[in-house]
Amino acid sequence: MNISAEEIRRKSEEFREQIITDRRYLHRIPEIGTDLPQTSSYIKKKLDEMGIPWKDCGGRLPAQMTEDFVKAGFPRMEKETGVAAVIGNGSPCILLRADMDALPIKEDNSLDFKSTNGCGHMCGHDGHAAMLLGAARILKSMEDRLEGTVKLMFQPGEETGAGARMMVEDGILSDPEPGAAFGLHVQPTDETGQIGFATGVNSASLDTFILKIKGKGGHSSQPQLCTDPLMVMNQVYQALNLLVTREADPAAMVTLTCGVARGGTAVNIIPNEAELHIGLRTLNVEAAEHLKERIPQVIDHYVKAWNAGYELTTFHTPCTLTDETLCRQLVPHICEITGPDSVHEIPAMTGTEDFGYVTQEIPGMFAFIGAGKPGNAPLHSPQMILDENVLPLGAAVYANAAVSWLEQNKTSE
Repeated sequence: MNISAEEIRRKSEEFREQIITDRRYLHRIPEIGTDLPQTSSYIKKKLDEMGIPWKDCGGRLPAQMTEDFVKAGFPRMEKETGVAAVIGNGSPCILLRADMDALPIKEDNSLDFKSTNGCGHMCGHDGHAAMLLGAARILKSMEDRLEGTVKLMFQPGEETGAGARMMVEDGILSDPEPGAAFGLHVQPTDETGQIGFATGVNSASLDTFILKIKGKGGHSSQPQLCTDPLMVMNQVYQALNLLVTREADPAAMVTLTCGVARGGTAVNIIPNEAELHIGLRTLNVEAAEHLKERIPQVIDHYVKAWNAGYELTTFHTPCTLTDETLCRQLVPHICEITGPDSVHEIPAMTGTEDFGYVTQEIPGMFAFIGAGKPGNAPLHSPQMILDENVLPLGAAVYANAAVSWLEQNKTSE
């Protein structure tokens, strides 16, 4: 290779302070959802400073999607402010992805750069974006020696489950077309620098069903004159739990959870409406496809059986798939950065990661990188913090993965 891992690691250390500065700036300004004006503006500013061409990617959300997200509890979002950038030119092309949205969690720590706007980067996406900016600095410094093109995907809306989808639909996988994709996610409960990945299905799919049941309210002493939406809600929830036990392979990992069940104001009033939010996760693609068809059918039959009406809003995020061939290509070069005993195969994540919208289109590898130690507060905790030593390390992993893949897949002249 004309670019060594040693050179990349050296460059990452050279850019250490800037990578940490980028992360801390982004940490102070967390934004949730798909529309991240401050975050995206900062990314574009830094790309401009590096002389890296970029374009907006994501576009306007369909009107119905906007309304559906509002029903799910997100702020009103009408656009996605993703950023796509390229370094190098020609074939082949590899995509490096980092998400950059935050969570509606008020962080609880003593960091002098903590957020004060009520939201927080408690999933580490500020670190992901900073690491990818660091990789961009490394790759730009050796652009004339790259054996092709590196495309950068700075993605909002991962926590919505649809941010990657919007960027895919807006052309992130074309002009140029990547032949592979690589993504990293920090893990504060693993030792810094340890890498974990799963081949095949890497993370669970997630199907969300937001059900609003429309009954007929009245006095609790006269149920015969009413249609009780709370009773219907209870029947639906029990039926869906039974559905999973009867129609999903027992060997498949399938979980069904009710995160919201609400309705009513007083013990002697039958309300007009009730609301139920159901989440279905599985590592089995076949089970996901079957149950996401059957759940609406069961809902329809049970609600109508009790003479009620309903509105149903659904969301789908696919499993993230990790390509075994791509892993064989990249793992030795990840080890060049993190050490020979640092990369391990791990069980698939039962959480959900919307990088699946990319990996269902092109071969991808998604990996966790340790950013702390066992016993630390986990992801999505108000106390979650990162060991910032992971930032230059992750930047080097991104860069070396890209350089090595381009070298292995370069077009012969």
